[in-house]
Amino acid sequence: MTRIEQARILVVGATGALGTLIAERLADRGARLALHGRDATRLADHPAGGAAIAMDLTDVDAPEAIVERAIDALGGLDAIVVAAGVVGFDGVAETARQDLETMFTVNALTPMRIISVASPSLRASAAEGNEPVVLTISGIVSELPTAGLASYSASKAALAAYVAAAGRELRRSGIRLVDARPGHTETGLAEHPLFGTAPRFPHGHDAAAVADRLVRAIEDGTTSLPPEAFAGA
Repeated sequence: MTRIEQARILVVGATGALGTLIAERLADRGARLALHGRDATRLADHPAGGAAIAMDLTDVDAPEAIVERAIDALGGLDAIVVAAGVVGFDGVAETARQDLETMFTVNALTPMRIISVASPSLRASAAEGNEPVVLTISGIVSELPTAGLASYSASKAALAAYVAAAGRELRRSGIRLVDARPGHTETGLAEHPLFGTAPRFPHGHDAAAVADRLVRAIEDGTTSLPPEAFAGA
């Protein structure tokens, strides 16, 4: 079981709807937080408080800089939550004209690099007797690729595959990686796509309920959160 009270936790994407809810719940449980977001003003006013790290995830040195600043602020890392992401809607005919580089950078490449860069600090946490954890959110599309969401599904599947393999490798060092794959969640992300227009989705999961389940997974030692783990959310 991971103790959240006084745990040093980096939340990537803390100014998004889901990231904000997660950060608030972690703060309520006594975590020490470093909060990443793109907008410095929103970070300064963040309800969870914590050290602010304003940076665009597409910046070439963002993963290293975010982790370094979090470690400087907190004195180390015991957990990372990656709640950042972008969505795009395109059919096969449109994919070649879309901004796939940004999508894959934000959804897959930057989280991968953050995990890699942070691994020495997480190993140090494990050596101190803690139970370090990294939580990512690939969503249901990572295992059920969706028509009209081909490139988005691919970016999330890449993240899920990396976390599955890295989790097997890092558990030898006492680091737990858990990927969450909830279905469509009412965060408002679909209303602000990187490209394309969102189709009509059925009503999705309640974001607050999803945040509760994610924080509970950090605490209870969960190693996987498939879509069915969010039934009733």
